[in-house]
Amino acid sequence: MFLKNINERIKIIFLLCLVLLSLIIGKVFYIQVFDYKKLNKYANNLWSRDLPIEANRGKILDRNGNILADNLTTTSLILIPNQIKNKEEVTTNLAKILNVSKEEMKKHVYKKTSIERVHPEGRRLSYDIAEKISNLNYDGVYLVKEAKRYYPNGNLLSHSLGYVGIDNQGLSGLELQYDKYLTGKNGAIKYFSDSKENKLNLTDVYVEPASGMNLTLTIDINIQKSLERELNNIMDMFDAENALAIVMDPNNGEILGMASRPDYDPNNYKNYSQEILSRNLPIWKSYEPGSTFNIVSPESNT
Repeated sequence: MFLKNINERIKIIFLLCLVLLSLIIGKVFYIQVFDYKKLNKYANNLWSRDLPIEANRGKILDRNGNILADNLTTTSLILIPNQIKNKEEVTTNLAKILNVSKEEMKKHVYKKTSIERVHPEGRRLSYDIAEKISNLNYDGVYLVKEAKRYYPNGNLLSHSLGYVGIDNQGLSGLELQYDKYLTGKNGAIKYFSDSKENKLNLTDVYVEPASGMNLTLTIDINIQKSLERELNNIMDMFDAENALAIVMDPNNGEILGMASRPDYDPNNYKNYSQEILSRNLPIWKSYEPGSTFNIVSPESNT
């Protein structure tokens, strides 16, 4: 009787173990066969790293398609510290090329992070400097595409166009007002690495950036140039502190030209005071309406 009870218990335990093992095998089978996409996504998130590729901002055009705000392609320096083998040599050579102190460059090369953007020394690099860095061919040292805003007509329509910061964000004028439309979606070069940031022997994935939307104005660049030329003449003739002018189509109210003095070059906005940058006089300043609002009375027709 005692042995019979033991055998029954063994059978029950065996059946429970068998059921449990079946459940485990079934779960593994489900994950591997039916739910593998989620598992693969988790794995990629652990392994993948992104080298950012900045998207171009949308262009700003006049009514005839002439470019008022464009983009230039530049390069920026990004480091992956754990992939850098000879940190002392890399620190010395990069500091020399970028013309910064060795101590400053050490902060980037020895930083405990997965990806380090060298800012501001490594941003918007010239072709010559980028080529020197590329020729070093160091592991963990990368040059990535970066867009730089460019205003081909310099001071033309500067207050209305505004300007952007070093990260291509709108800071003033139309660049700020329509920033969410002009801003594109950044891309990336996705590579794979282990927990120590050593690069795995897997194919890199290129995610193409998407440029922002273009913005077309009612401005006519030829009228704008004539308008600004006359403002310059007035400033010289009367030694004025400021001047402003607007050209409008009386048939529909479209603004064909708008300018004020003093103005600035948005390509080099950091060289100007905030007072000049922030005062778009046709919008900001109060001024007399003049003869546009002359009253037409019944007596005037007699």
